[in-house]
Amino acid sequence: MNSLAPAPASNGKWHAEAIIADTLKRAPEVKLESSDGRWRFSRWRQFVGSYALPALPDPLFVVQLAGKTNVRTWDRDGWSETSSFPGAATIVPATMSTRWLVDGELDVVTLSVDADDLRSASVLDQFSRMRFAFNDPLGAALARQILAELYTPSTGPRDLYVSALVDALKAHMLRGPVKAAAQEFPTSAFSAYRIHHIMNAIRERPEADHGLEEMAAQIGITPSHLCRVFKKATGVSPHQYVLKTRLERAQEMLGQSDASMNYIAEFLGFASQSSFNRAFRNMTGETPSTYRKRRLNG
Repeated sequence: MNSLAPAPASNGKWHAEAIIADTLKRAPEVKLESSDGRWRFSRWRQFVGSYALPALPDPLFVVQLAGKTNVRTWDRDGWSETSSFPGAATIVPATMSTRWLVDGELDVVTLSVDADDLRSASVLDQFSRMRFAFNDPLGAALARQILAELYTPSTGPRDLYVSALVDALKAHMLRGPVKAAAQEFPTSAFSAYRIHHIMNAIRERPEADHGLEEMAAQIGITPSHLCRVFKKATGVSPHQYVLKTRLERAQEMLGQSDASMNYIAEFLGFASQSSFNRAFRNMTGETPSTYRKRRLNG
């Protein structure tokens, strides 16, 4: 086994995290485990490539926190059509080998639970098959909160709080995927606050890749629900708002710098200068070059 892998458990059995560390050739960035070794919580970051993961002794709950959306698993005779995304969760059954394709740096947390606990909870059947990349805002929120606490100094109250959060995440894992109806999501001022959070993030960095799935995961709702409440609040879709904000930033760059049209188009995430010119003209009624000349003359 690779030297980065943790030592096996006292009973001689390699636990899931040891196997993952040996496969990735790196130890987890952060790890936490119960005193009896019946669950383990770990954070894994900065790995890219194709990996074959041997069968794990216990079921594994995985939450993607950040990274590219092009994360796939091997499905019969090829890579899955479905891909994971920030805010998605995956359940890997025990005794099942898997293969993974990671196209871009990834940030995930894993929670492994002793198979005996699943038997005692009478939920072993729901962990008998792979459940890949289902939307899980609550799981992602719990995982992020646990990590936030683990990066703070250990105190009695903090440790009790972390233990309660892990228990909540474990219970969430044992319950399994639950598809929530749209009406179950709040539409009060709290939702308005979350929409403003997304709008501010777009306005601060319009050039960033504001993917729908990632934006939805940031505020803990589904992509379809984000589209509905965002358009109700702003009158435009999230994609249209990103485009509008990029073009407003383009106006600033055209009037306040001598950057080339090609540079502005590339910087703001347009596929080409022609697509930038077309979008700019549709919004303003004039080409970027005409707009710049008018601003300079004015």
